[in-house]
Amino acid sequence: MSEHPTHQLPSYLNSHELGPWGVYLEQVERVTPYLGKLSKWVETLKRPKRSLIVDVPIELDNGTIAHFEGYRVQHNTTRGPGKGGVRFHQDVTLSEVMALAAWMSVKTAAVNLPFGGAKGGIRIDPRNYSRGELERITRRYTSEIGVIIGPNKDIPAPDVNTNAQTMAWMMDTYSMNEGATTTGVVTGKPVSLGGSLGRVEATGRGVYVVGCEAARDKGIPIEGARVVIQGFGNVGGTAARLFYEAGAKVIAVQDHTGCVHNANGLEVLALLKHVEEHGGVAGCPDAESLGAADFWALETELLIPAALESQINEDNANSVRARIVIEGANGPTTPEADDILTSKGTLIVPDVLANAGGVTVSYFEWVQDFSSFYWTEPEINHRLEAMMRAAYTSVAAVADKHQVTQRTAAFITACTRILESREVRGLYP
Repeated sequence: MSEHPTHQLPSYLNSHELGPWGVYLEQVERVTPYLGKLSKWVETLKRPKRSLIVDVPIELDNGTIAHFEGYRVQHNTTRGPGKGGVRFHQDVTLSEVMALAAWMSVKTAAVNLPFGGAKGGIRIDPRNYSRGELERITRRYTSEIGVIIGPNKDIPAPDVNTNAQTMAWMMDTYSMNEGATTTGVVTGKPVSLGGSLGRVEATGRGVYVVGCEAARDKGIPIEGARVVIQGFGNVGGTAARLFYEAGAKVIAVQDHTGCVHNANGLEVLALLKHVEEHGGVAGCPDAESLGAADFWALETELLIPAALESQINEDNANSVRARIVIEGANGPTTPEADDILTSKGTLIVPDVLANAGGVTVSYFEWVQDFSSFYWTEPEINHRLEAMMRAAYTSVAAVADKHQVTQRTAAFITACTRILESREVRGLYP
């Protein structure tokens, strides 16, 4: 009689320091009691389907050879091809990429897109390299992971420190290796190469849409509501502009250069222009600077962490005075902070729901590439807003039914969809 296998950590991870993967595993543990008979398949969620580590050698502008460590992880492809970004960051680790891939599995299933979850990254600080060097790094990385990506296998997209140009290089490299132009291999491309209108603003717009839904549930009018945002790049900047245009007061913004604060509301359009000209929010006129501890302690209706993971943690969660946290970033709240905020009555709209606007419009782009028929930007935005509202309503209903947090509700919704697909597909061979 065979023994039931228990979950074992992959040998390549440090069991004493699991990093972001440990956060994800804890989230799966919390959702398991709600999966019923599907819980027999839950180990599927705790093991990435495929993890590829590649060496990325290039010749630098000065003639020397440099090597970079690259990853592509496909967490789950039961419901469709892998989907997930590629980030260039000096602190990228395999644990982080594994967790981000797993959160993409949950995210695509929570919004009910026909994708699985994947993620990629290169350990590099792109600020230290020229455009030509970054192009060579991107192309070599694409060639190295080319064996596992493709429009029906795994579809990369932009993430931290990558953009439409990065995707254009990836698409071109893959296409040259295939001998045919393959626009659907990546999303987030320039519109001239089959990219979708509305893609750049999609994640921030999704944050805004679910933020409005959550505020309505809490009885908070958007007009006059205070908003605090960490991260003022594509996601945070877009969300700030949309809330500002809806009459909310964006009272503080923090990025890598510092924090600016104005209790009466920042002039968001001027701040966006300042960031474009100066590279960050620091030094913005008509605002005072604020320390990190004071930033997190600001009293506000909406707090939007839109930077990196683990920004709200057990060290600062007790000082947070927000009625709603809308996670624009991936994994910005640790499980310990989750519990602290929930005990204080703070509503957390989780990342796998709140920032799913990007992957939703990536789905639209992928569909448009296959059909070679493109929608207008108003059509894109209308479809995006409809899907985000439907996803929020579905998750909120599950949260009410089980009296759990929206994060657990999103995991219940997503993991049920993933494991139902796994069960009905069965195991091959």
